[in-house]
Amino acid sequence: MQGGAPVTTAAPLSFSEPGRDCSLCPRLETFRRDNRRALPDGFNAPVPAFGSLDAELLIVGLAPGLHGANRTGRPFTGDWAGDMLYPALLRHGFAQGDYCERADDGLRLRKCRISNAVRCVPPQNKPTPGEIAACRSFLANEIAAMPNLRALLCLGRVAHDSVVRLFGAKAKAFPFAHGAKHRLESHRLESRGLALYDCYHCSRYNTNTGVLTQEMFDAVFARIVADFS
Repeated sequence: MQGGAPVTTAAPLSFSEPGRDCSLCPRLETFRRDNRRALPDGFNAPVPAFGSLDAELLIVGLAPGLHGANRTGRPFTGDWAGDMLYPALLRHGFAQGDYCERADDGLRLRKCRISNAVRCVPPQNKPTPGEIAACRSFLANEIAAMPNLRALLCLGRVAHDSVVRLFGAKAKAFPFAHGAKHRLESHRLESRGLALYDCYHCSRYNTNTGVLTQEMFDAVFARIVADFS
């Protein structure tokens, strides 16, 4: 995997994650308080992105899992999805070290950053459209603060649709499909042809039902690596 020219022309903006007691979404705020009582050893707060803002690839998931990122405080860490994602990142050169299902395992990302469309864990892993919209400003500011960003990889339709709306595009013009690649442009974000890759979410349900196989998952990363070369 080799680096390439930045695809953003604006200077990096300051970016901050939502605060520990973010109150933008009342339902998620209530669920967070309930989880702090029920799961006192967990992170139980908006989960910050993992990786440097200098990254060339931004992976966007749905939201923290209750017993995964909500517990550990790192995206895709401690649950089934992370067991599939992080080994793939290691295989394709986007990570170094060992993934041990802990935020302090020493794993490092290379030219890659991992975020979520929604920063807080939602009940039944299902954020509402209003909650997704409320959290989109954090994702927008994050993208704008990544000067070397070349591509986004959306894991699942919710992440895809949120990113497409963020760029002011029509969903029907950029349909979600596993393995698809789109080209996004936005004057507001000063982007010049960011690539958007789609992949089924690496959830337990999708892998157990065969919707997403290891081969399918690896093929998406292999394409990104080839395009970056």
